[in-house]
Amino acid sequence: MSDTRAASATRPEAPARAGLVLTALILGALVCNINLAAANIALPDIGRTFGAGQVSLNIVGLGCSLGLAMSVLYFGALADRYGRKQLLMLGLALTVIASLCSAFSPSVELLIASRVFTGIAAGLAFPTTLSLITALWSNGPRRTRAIALWSGVSAMASIVGSVLAGLLLSVFWWGSAFLIAVPIAAAALVLVAAFVPGHVAESRDPVDHLGGILATVAIAAIVLGVGTVFAPGQHLIGGVTLGVGVVLLVVFLVRQAREKHPLYDLRVARRRMFWVPATAGTIVFGSLMGAMFVGQQYLQNILGYSTLQAGLAVVPAAVGLLLFAPMSARLLTRRGSRTTMLLGYALVFVGFLTTLLWNPSTAYWLVGLGFFAIGSGAAFAMTPASRALTESTPVHRVGMASATSDLQRDLGGSIMQALLGAILAAGFAASFGRQISASAEASTISDTVTQALQASYGSALRVADQFPQYRDEILSGATQSLVTGAWGAYLVGAVAVLVGGVIVWFRLPSFAREQELIAQYAREDAS
Repeated sequence: MSDTRAASATRPEAPARAGLVLTALILGALVCNINLAAANIALPDIGRTFGAGQVSLNIVGLGCSLGLAMSVLYFGALADRYGRKQLLMLGLALTVIASLCSAFSPSVELLIASRVFTGIAAGLAFPTTLSLITALWSNGPRRTRAIALWSGVSAMASIVGSVLAGLLLSVFWWGSAFLIAVPIAAAALVLVAAFVPGHVAESRDPVDHLGGILATVAIAAIVLGVGTVFAPGQHLIGGVTLGVGVVLLVVFLVRQAREKHPLYDLRVARRRMFWVPATAGTIVFGSLMGAMFVGQQYLQNILGYSTLQAGLAVVPAAVGLLLFAPMSARLLTRRGSRTTMLLGYALVFVGFLTTLLWNPSTAYWLVGLGFFAIGSGAAFAMTPASRALTESTPVHRVGMASATSDLQRDLGGSIMQALLGAILAAGFAASFGRQISASAEASTISDTVTQALQASYGSALRVADQFPQYRDEILSGATQSLVTGAWGAYLVGAVAVLVGGVIVWFRLPSFAREQELIAQYAREDAS
């Protein structure tokens, strides 16, 4: 370990050909985040093609983030030990295969499996991109700028993915949305192989493989449990799955506290400048992903946007991310993490307030304003979250910080997407159920038709095609039900953002105290 510290102390401020190295790493992160977003805009088409229920659509939407969230801690530790560049290249290669499997899936069940496979491939690649930046750039303004650019582009990829997917879906079939990542992954693989150094400041500690398996299964169970526990008819299985996930997570944490070489160092995780930014980043990025997930279904099914229009509708979020990511780095350097994150949280909260005003006749300016505020807030909130994690962690365990930063996006995104999706599904089913009960035709509607009407908007459209004499009534009921479900989902999102803002306000220290804590951590790690 002393050799690692000595090497890290003498390494240059930036690697040779720093621009090409950073481009390769950002492209690697871009691939992962584009894959996270690609499904959202295709969900209405997937629902109509397979007649899938809202719960299945929710799992398709969060499948990639689920696979990434459940694997990122374990793979981050493996990268620290066995080679970050090697795992990055393997992940990029598998991404090509997984994307092709998703694009040509013949059923919604195989599509779900392919999306989880895509996330696992991303789990090999994504954590290594930030850990390589931290290992190759020494602490200072250049690393802060590199992390800010990585954060901004990574988050913007979700918007870019929506736009490109919308463009492809306006011409081709639903599966074309999953092919976007293929050429980018191939280009990133070539650049990484050619320019990214290998074996930099890696750990020689053994990997806790049992801990990695526990973490993987626990996170998967928690995300799936959250995604199903609120869904109609899924309360029991969702609750049991969630309970199993929580128990396994407790077992994992107990094991990490006792292990000589833990997969997740709780001594580091307990640091104030680690757990507070980790929690706050999880909430804010999860809110961004949840807003995109619900928003794409709202734009297409309620506001009648085409796939291309729906993709372009979220461009203001990308504008906000690009515009304010450099500004967040400067504000972070001058005022610290607390001020920068609070500004980000305030903007995200404003964005969610605008979504609560949406209705079937909403003008685009209000839609664009909401996405712009959420994207701008994410730009201010995510850079300090990522930097605080890496600064609080010794360089030989930077994979843990990188994995936690990824969990902010992936676990936060999957949990918020699962939660908001479940609220959307529950609200949709409950609203349609009330309308069916109040209908004069209620006694003539079979249980099978009732279940199909309550399953999802796409499923209701299929029923409308089967009973054209009731088409107008069914479409009206489906629209009203989706509006009700979406409003409930956005309300929950706004409350989550408010809770995250309170945590930042009370638990993140002032700028001066932050600098003292970072210096204290460095002394502790050196000793």
